[in-house]
Amino acid sequence: MATYLIDSSVIIDTINGKRGRAQLLKDLILQGNLLACCSINVTEVYAGMRPHEEIRTGELLTSLQLFPVTFPVARLAGLLKRDHAKKGVTLAATDVTIAAVAIHNGLTLITDNVKHYPMKELSFYPLPK
Repeated sequence: MATYLIDSSVIIDTINGKRGRAQLLKDLILQGNLLACCSINVTEVYAGMRPHEEIRTGELLTSLQLFPVTFPVARLAGLLKRDHAKKGVTLAATDVTIAAVAIHNGLTLITDNVKHYPMKELSFYPLPK
């Protein structure tokens, strides 16, 4: 059994019934895995949510285990952002925070945006295209 941190893009596709993401998540649950998100995912999803999606959005997000952005996670996110900036790579604060939640908690990230997460210590679930 694994715990997967779901990136906002995958959550949004699930809500909108796109790319077979809902079935993928159902299959992962049936295999005994745990699905999770963090506060950044909740913020990003609600920021782009359309009014008619509110019920589905709330149901999906509250069904996921919520991993908090604690001080150690926030610190790690800042260090990741700083270290990549020193290499000339600009990363969004939201992405480094999601990555830090995954790394700190030993979670595998499910994302369509692997390029947003160049951290070598991060593990990914291979998504079908």
